[in-house]
Amino acid sequence: MRLRDLFDKSYRRMVRGGNGTDASQSVSRMVWHRFCRNRLSVFSLVVIALFALIAVLGYSITPDGTPDCNQQYLELASLKPGSQATFLCIDPKDDAGGSFFKGHPLTYTAIPVKSVKTVGDSVLAEPVSGAPFVVESSRVAKVQRRTFLLGTDNYGRDMLSMLMIGSRVSLSVGFIAIFIALVIGITLGAIAAYRGGWVDNVIMWLINVVWSIPTVLLVIAITFALGKGFWQVFVAVGLTMWVDIARVVRGQVLSIKEKEYVQAARALGYSSGRTIFRHILPNIAGPVVVVAASNFASAILLEAGLSFLGIGVQPPTPSWGSMVKEYYGYILLDSAYMALLPGAAIMIIVLAFMLLANGLRDALDVR
Repeated sequence: MRLRDLFDKSYRRMVRGGNGTDASQSVSRMVWHRFCRNRLSVFSLVVIALFALIAVLGYSITPDGTPDCNQQYLELASLKPGSQATFLCIDPKDDAGGSFFKGHPLTYTAIPVKSVKTVGDSVLAEPVSGAPFVVESSRVAKVQRRTFLLGTDNYGRDMLSMLMIGSRVSLSVGFIAIFIALVIGITLGAIAAYRGGWVDNVIMWLINVVWSIPTVLLVIAITFALGKGFWQVFVAVGLTMWVDIARVVRGQVLSIKEKEYVQAARALGYSSGRTIFRHILPNIAGPVVVVAASNFASAILLEAGLSFLGIGVQPPTPSWGSMVKEYYGYILLDSAYMALLPGAAIMIIVLAFMLLANGLRDALDVR
């Protein structure tokens, strides 16, 4: 036990500077300063943070706070960005409930109108379509005027709200898929490199088999096996993105496992799990983070592609890929914004993650 205690003390002393501060903190500060000098990467990080904030706040900041932003006004279909509309809100209802994550149904009936006039104890309203009607003042909850900043789709739904909630799907599939890929890739890659021999051969055979299958076809096959749905897409994408991480981890562990501190841990009889997770993996975090950031962008593209093909997230849940599929026919018409807006959102978030990965690669480059 004395040798183990001596090794632990020596290892802790090695990662501490001469002034008693943790050397890893100094390295982290140095990496952060190098990253901050890359203005393009910092800007991409700000863009990602903005999208993440929108996804977290969700229905609390969307103009349309109903579940899935699916409140339809067929009379207001295909309004141009910046258009305004007046709603007569009648027949107040009891709060039907809802949640921060699923939205809240309307507690009244909203009718798009051209004009509203009070006549005694009644209200005369001229709807956008149909004949004028009279309603008692006691039934009127309020008269609301809304501005559709990005217009409406062909069902009269608010495009801005759908885009904002669609960010939840794209970022969620990235986080969950990358988490699954990291767990599988790091585990298999580290075990293959550390154990070697037949274990390495078997795992590498599995990696090469998965690597040889086109990613999109593999995702589609897994999706068909698991079924269509929200969580099925996350699992399907995650089960296809671990190969890159496993190959990177294996290569890094092969170069580190012969280092003196790893040999010392082996000589002291530490278990393989402790040696891998406490002494090896912390020293290969840089390359893994870079690969994870780039794979995040790939996961978003895969989800958008699956939704475009109709086997991803299912309606009425807003998804950028399904929005492009639903409205790409309007590109040749005067309502091209319906398809261009979600396409631009996909392009911006993917480009931001790729620039972030490049910035991390440069900042973590020990050379």
